[in-house]
Amino acid sequence: MQKMKLIVLTMIISLLGYASSISAQATNPKIMNNKNEVRMEKVSFPNTIFPKSNVTIAGDLFYPVGFDTSKKYPAVIVGHPAGGVKEQTAGLYARKLAELGYITLAFDASYQGESGGEPRFLEDPAIRVEDFRAATDYLSIHSSVDPNRIGVLGICAGGGYAINAAQTEHRLKAVATISMVDLGQLRREGLGGMLTPQLQQQMDEVAVQRTKEAKGEPVKIVSFSSGGGSDPSKTPTMYREIADYYGTPRGYHPNEATGYVFTSLSKLFNFTALDHVELISPRPLLLIAGSIADSHYFSDEAYARAKEPKELYDIPGATHVDMYDKPQDVEPAVKKLKEFFGKYL
Repeated sequence: MQKMKLIVLTMIISLLGYASSISAQATNPKIMNNKNEVRMEKVSFPNTIFPKSNVTIAGDLFYPVGFDTSKKYPAVIVGHPAGGVKEQTAGLYARKLAELGYITLAFDASYQGESGGEPRFLEDPAIRVEDFRAATDYLSIHSSVDPNRIGVLGICAGGGYAINAAQTEHRLKAVATISMVDLGQLRREGLGGMLTPQLQQQMDEVAVQRTKEAKGEPVKIVSFSSGGGSDPSKTPTMYREIADYYGTPRGYHPNEATGYVFTSLSKLFNFTALDHVELISPRPLLLIAGSIADSHYFSDEAYARAKEPKELYDIPGATHVDMYDKPQDVEPAVKKLKEFFGKYL
């Protein structure tokens, strides 16, 4: 009995410590810069209340023009694509939404970017989803955020993770995605199913690698697949454009991931972003996609499986990666997000 009391007391102290640390980080902002009248603060917060898997997440918190500490603002969490970091497309959309009057939080996934966690470049769907919950924790107790007006925007794989989190995270009142991808399905099948025949072989290779690492061999990091299998000429447009975005001054950032932990595949193969997308209803879901994106079918599927209120909004002539940063495609997407979050937050 005495042992049980000690365990309970330890848990309470741990939870209080977690709440105290996150509360301290969510108040008294120290603004780091001022660009386009939107102020940005570097922040951090834990990804879970369970100490054994605790990882510190790094984020950029954007404050709207004319920010007033005496007011409560609606807020939007912005999640980046697989391999990306908060300073790229996620930060671009976060800043633009802040210009519209929202407090926004773009963050690096656990094990990636400026966030903590080892091994680096692990892509664990369960933890990626928990990151969105942790970001919701952070904003829910921020002194300037209205906890009843928090939304989420996920980009590419971040869109799939955002949907998965929002299915059972009722603090997220409105859910939007840009170029949404279910990374589990994408890793199982490849884009459009082109890698499905290789699935069993890949699982064999992952099994062999796990045994090697169990013996103490180094963690294996693999480059992001071109998506064309063994024939580069069959590389889809999305993968060619991803290489252009991340590999050139257009989108390159030194913190971005050039690969991922190979054994992450066993976790990704077992993940489906849309298992219970219908549970988002009656909260609203907005799916924005380029009309000629070869990843469009992911948004189509999410829309088909979701319940009302829902909307699939196409940006004419845009590809998957065009939506990351091209002004002629980003601006109409932001206009639609303004309408969406303005209505529901």
